[in-house]
Amino acid sequence: MTNYFGVAEFANISELLTLVLRLGFNLVFVIIVIHGVYFRLYRDREYIFTYYLFNIITFCLCILLSRASIELGFALVLFAILGILRYRTDPIRIRDLTYLFIVIGLGILNALASLAVSLAELTLVNATITGAALLLELAGSPHHTQTVPLLYDNIKLLHPGAKKELVKDLCDRTGLDVIRVDIQRIDMLRDAAEVNVTYRVNINEA
Repeated sequence: MTNYFGVAEFANISELLTLVLRLGFNLVFVIIVIHGVYFRLYRDREYIFTYYLFNIITFCLCILLSRASIELGFALVLFAILGILRYRTDPIRIRDLTYLFIVIGLGILNALASLAVSLAELTLVNATITGAALLLELAGSPHHTQTVPLLYDNIKLLHPGAKKELVKDLCDRTGLDVIRVDIQRIDMLRDAAEVNVTYRVNINEA
Protein backbone atom coordinates (compact mmCIF):
# COMPACT_ATOMS: atom_id res chain seq x y z
CA MET A 1 0.00 0.00 0.00
CA THR A 2 2.73 2.47 0.94
CA ASN A 3 4.47 1.81 -2.38
CA TYR A 4 1.73 3.76 -4.14
CA PHE A 5 2.81 6.88 -2.22
CA GLY A 6 6.50 6.35 -2.98
CA VAL A 7 7.39 5.58 0.64
CA ALA A 8 8.87 2.47 2.23
CA GLU A 9 6.65 2.14 5.29
CA PHE A 10 3.64 3.66 6.99
CA ALA A 11 5.50 5.09 9.99
CA ASN A 12 9.04 5.15 11.29
CA ILE A 13 8.67 6.16 14.92
CA SER A 14 12.27 7.29 15.30
CA GLU A 15 12.19 9.51 12.19
CA LEU A 16 8.75 10.82 13.06
CA LEU A 17 9.88 11.79 16.56
CA THR A 18 12.94 13.51 15.09
CA LEU A 19 10.72 15.51 12.74
CA VAL A 20 8.35 16.60 15.51
CA LEU A 21 11.12 17.59 17.92
CA ARG A 22 13.09 19.49 15.30
CA LEU A 23 10.00 21.27 14.05
CA GLY A 24 9.05 22.27 17.58
CA PHE A 25 12.59 23.48 18.29
CA ASN A 26 12.54 25.48 15.05
CA LEU A 27 9.16 27.08 15.80
CA VAL A 28 10.24 28.24 19.25
CA PHE A 29 12.85 30.57 17.74
CA VAL A 30 10.65 31.54 14.80
CA ILE A 31 7.87 32.61 17.18
CA ILE A 32 10.37 34.72 19.12
CA VAL A 33 11.55 36.41 15.91
CA ILE A 34 8.09 36.99 14.43
CA HIS A 35 6.04 37.86 17.52
CA GLY A 36 8.71 38.83 20.03
CA VAL A 37 10.62 41.13 17.69
CA TYR A 38 8.92 41.85 14.35
CA PHE A 39 5.28 42.20 15.37
CA ARG A 40 6.14 43.86 18.68
CA LEU A 41 7.96 46.65 16.86
CA TYR A 42 6.04 47.02 13.61
CA ARG A 43 2.51 45.86 14.45
CA ASP A 44 2.23 44.63 10.87
CA ARG A 45 0.19 41.46 10.40
CA GLU A 46 0.55 41.43 6.61
CA TYR A 47 3.68 39.26 6.49
CA ILE A 48 3.17 37.08 9.58
CA PHE A 49 1.28 34.43 7.59
CA THR A 50 4.01 34.48 4.92
CA TYR A 51 6.87 34.24 7.44
CA TYR A 52 5.40 31.20 9.22
CA LEU A 53 4.52 29.35 6.03
CA PHE A 54 7.88 30.05 4.37
CA ASN A 55 9.71 28.79 7.45
CA ILE A 56 7.62 25.64 7.79
CA ILE A 57 7.75 24.82 4.06
CA THR A 58 11.51 25.40 3.91
CA PHE A 59 12.01 23.26 7.02
CA CYS A 60 9.92 20.40 5.65
CA LEU A 61 11.59 20.52 2.23
CA CYS A 62 15.06 20.42 3.74
CA ILE A 63 14.47 17.71 6.34
CA LEU A 64 12.68 15.38 3.94
CA LEU A 65 14.93 15.92 0.94
CA SER A 66 18.03 15.51 3.11
CA ARG A 67 17.09 11.82 3.31
CA ALA A 68 17.19 11.53 -0.51
CA SER A 69 20.36 11.49 -2.56
CA ILE A 70 22.46 14.55 -1.74
CA GLU A 71 22.75 15.70 -5.35
CA LEU A 72 19.01 15.60 -6.03
CA GLY A 73 17.88 16.73 -2.60
CA PHE A 74 20.04 19.80 -2.25
CA ALA A 75 19.54 20.79 -5.88
CA LEU A 76 15.79 20.83 -5.35
CA VAL A 77 16.11 22.74 -2.08
CA LEU A 78 18.33 25.36 -3.71
CA PHE A 79 15.85 25.68 -6.57
CA ALA A 80 12.98 26.11 -4.12
CA ILE A 81 14.80 28.74 -2.05
CA LEU A 82 15.76 30.77 -5.11
CA GLY A 83 12.20 30.49 -6.35
CA ILE A 84 10.95 31.98 -3.09
CA LEU A 85 12.56 35.30 -4.00
CA ARG A 86 10.25 35.49 -7.03
CA TYR A 87 7.17 34.72 -4.93
CA ARG A 88 5.99 38.31 -4.76
CA THR A 89 4.50 40.95 -7.02
CA ASP A 90 4.33 43.91 -4.63
CA PRO A 91 7.43 45.82 -3.46
CA ILE A 92 8.71 44.70 -0.07
CA ARG A 93 10.82 46.75 2.32
CA ILE A 94 14.43 45.71 2.93
CA ARG A 95 13.61 45.22 6.64
CA ASP A 96 10.70 42.88 5.81
CA LEU A 97 12.89 41.01 3.33
CA THR A 98 15.55 40.62 6.02
CA TYR A 99 13.06 38.97 8.37
CA LEU A 100 12.05 36.70 5.49
CA PHE A 101 15.67 35.57 5.14
CA ILE A 102 15.87 35.03 8.91
CA VAL A 103 12.88 32.66 9.03
CA ILE A 104 14.07 30.83 5.91
CA GLY A 105 17.57 30.53 7.36
CA LEU A 106 16.27 29.17 10.65
CA GLY A 107 14.22 26.59 8.78
CA ILE A 108 17.23 25.39 6.78
CA LEU A 109 19.54 25.44 9.80
CA ASN A 110 17.26 23.41 12.06
CA ALA A 111 16.33 20.93 9.34
CA LEU A 112 19.83 20.16 8.05
CA ALA A 113 21.78 20.11 11.33
CA SER A 114 23.55 16.73 11.43
CA LEU A 115 24.74 14.50 14.24
CA ALA A 116 28.09 16.26 13.99
CA VAL A 117 26.42 19.32 15.53
CA SER A 118 25.60 19.22 19.23
CA LEU A 119 22.31 20.46 20.66
CA ALA A 120 24.20 23.17 22.55
CA GLU A 121 25.77 24.44 19.32
CA LEU A 122 22.47 24.38 17.49
CA THR A 123 20.75 26.24 20.32
CA LEU A 124 23.56 28.80 20.48
CA VAL A 125 23.36 29.53 16.75
CA ASN A 126 19.57 29.91 16.87
CA ALA A 127 19.81 32.12 19.94
CA THR A 128 22.52 34.22 18.29
CA ILE A 129 20.42 34.90 15.19
CA THR A 130 17.31 35.63 17.25
CA GLY A 131 19.20 37.74 19.80
CA ALA A 132 20.99 39.71 17.07
CA ALA A 133 17.68 40.66 15.49
CA LEU A 134 16.32 41.76 18.87
CA LEU A 135 19.40 43.69 19.98
CA LEU A 136 19.92 45.46 16.65
CA GLU A 137 16.30 46.54 16.59
CA LEU A 138 16.20 47.76 20.19
CA ALA A 139 19.70 49.24 20.28
CA GLY A 140 19.00 51.61 17.43
CA SER A 141 16.77 54.64 17.27
CA PRO A 142 13.61 54.71 19.43
CA HIS A 143 11.81 55.23 16.13
CA HIS A 144 11.09 52.85 13.30
CA THR A 145 9.47 53.41 9.94
CA GLN A 146 6.31 52.22 8.27
CA THR A 147 5.16 52.59 4.68
CA VAL A 148 1.60 53.17 3.49
CA PRO A 149 0.22 53.63 -0.05
CA LEU A 150 -1.62 56.88 -0.74
CA LEU A 151 -3.47 58.46 -3.64
CA TYR A 152 -1.98 61.96 -3.83
CA ASP A 153 -3.88 64.73 -5.61
CA ASN A 154 -1.24 67.48 -5.96
CA ILE A 155 1.05 66.25 -8.71
CA LYS A 156 2.68 69.67 -9.05
CA LEU A 157 4.67 68.86 -5.91
CA LEU A 158 5.99 65.65 -7.45
CA HIS A 159 8.61 67.57 -9.40
CA PRO A 160 12.20 66.67 -8.40
CA GLY A 161 12.86 70.17 -7.07
CA ALA A 162 9.79 70.21 -4.83
CA LYS A 163 10.75 67.40 -2.46
CA LYS A 164 10.71 69.53 0.70
CA GLU A 165 7.33 71.06 -0.20
CA LEU A 166 5.94 67.59 -0.94
CA VAL A 167 7.07 66.16 2.40
CA LYS A 168 5.77 69.22 4.27
CA ASP A 169 2.39 69.02 2.51
CA LEU A 170 2.02 65.35 3.40
CA CYS A 171 3.06 65.99 7.01
CA ASP A 172 0.50 68.79 7.34
CA ARG A 173 -2.34 66.86 5.73
CA THR A 174 -1.76 63.45 7.32
CA GLY A 175 -0.16 64.36 10.63
CA LEU A 176 2.56 61.77 9.99
CA ASP A 177 6.29 62.32 10.36
CA VAL A 178 6.98 61.70 6.67
CA ILE A 179 10.61 61.03 5.69
CA ARG A 180 10.33 59.60 2.16
CA VAL A 181 7.88 59.52 -0.74
CA ASP A 182 8.16 56.99 -3.57
CA ILE A 183 6.10 57.59 -6.70
CA GLN A 184 4.48 54.41 -8.04
CA ARG A 185 2.17 55.65 -10.81
CA ILE A 186 0.92 58.98 -12.14
CA ASP A 187 -2.64 59.18 -13.48
CA MET A 188 -2.85 62.26 -15.71
CA LEU A 189 -6.56 61.75 -16.33
CA ARG A 190 -7.42 62.05 -12.63
CA ASP A 191 -4.60 64.50 -11.97
CA ALA A 192 -3.38 62.25 -9.13
CA ALA A 193 -0.57 59.87 -8.33
CA GLU A 194 -0.17 56.64 -6.40
CA VAL A 195 2.68 57.05 -3.91
CA ASN A 196 4.21 55.05 -1.07
CA VAL A 197 4.75 57.25 1.98
CA THR A 198 7.37 56.20 4.53
CA TYR A 199 6.98 57.80 7.94
CA ARG A 200 8.67 57.59 11.32
CA VAL A 201 6.85 55.99 14.28
CA ASN A 202 7.91 56.07 17.92
CA ILE A 203 8.32 52.52 19.25
CA ASN A 204 6.71 53.48 22.56
CA GLU A 205 3.61 54.68 20.71
CA ALA A 206 3.35 51.77 18.26
